[in-house]
Amino acid sequence: MHLANRSLATAVCSAAVLLAALTGCAPQPEAGPQTKASGQAGGTAGACAPGKLATEVPGKLTVGTDKPAYAPWFSDDDPSNGKGFESAVAYAVAKRLGYDRDAVVWQHVPFNSAFAPGAKKFDFDINQVSINEDRKKAVAFSSGYYDVRQAVVALKSSKAAKATSLADLKDVKLGAQVGTTSLEFINDLVKPGQKPAVYQRNDFAKSALKTGQVDAIVVDLPTAFYITGAEVPEATVVGQFPNSTDDPEQFGLVLDKESALTSCVSDAVDALRKDGTLAALEKEWLSDAVDAPVLK
Repeated sequence: MHLANRSLATAVCSAAVLLAALTGCAPQPEAGPQTKASGQAGGTAGACAPGKLATEVPGKLTVGTDKPAYAPWFSDDDPSNGKGFESAVAYAVAKRLGYDRDAVVWQHVPFNSAFAPGAKKFDFDINQVSINEDRKKAVAFSSGYYDVRQAVVALKSSKAAKATSLADLKDVKLGAQVGTTSLEFINDLVKPGQKPAVYQRNDFAKSALKTGQVDAIVVDLPTAFYITGAEVPEATVVGQFPNSTDDPEQFGLVLDKESALTSCVSDAVDALRKDGTLAALEKEWLSDAVDAPVLK
């Protein structure tokens, strides 16, 4: 810098310092770009600071799930009681993120709305939502917290109860909840001769099974064992579908497509898997989901 210019700059800076001292107003730095989280996140470490995430409600963690909240994923239709696999997982993730139980707020989110396009009012949703590429176009997912198997449930008196292969299911009337991978397995793997019945909720599918409107329904394996053990004792778990070893189906926590929390939540899930917490919770809450015959 030219000597004259340097002297001028020094004089200007000195004047600014003197003015600040007299008025008590320090010069403000130029505002930088703000994150979606209003500046709460300043890099990976800051973004995942325990209990200080850029959440929907500051200081709270809003978790979404459907209602009714079905067993064995939840208990007594009350996600907040910490009972049931997914309730327990949600609180374990919250703890990893630095949020105590009383800082977790539950929100009713219909199943299909959780992964539909559009902004979300929850920080993450937990509701047996399988991770797939189509859903990733609208939302973000955490790492998988549960490896899923789909299963067939039929009344013991039904011809579907005698099925030992996928071919045996082609001529029976099958049903499943809309928008689920259970329905995808019927259409893509079984390819039945008649169009499957589709229901808005699993409750409706179970009612159809009870009344004989369908020969069998497809649900995830733990739900299948719960249905036959506690809700429809006259039904049986016929078997489970094989899972791809290259790309196994997994449930993931659902987040807004642009959520700044996704990596933090995934880190929490990964840590819970690594330290054995997920396996312990699975054993505690899903122990009835023992091996079932594989339908090939």
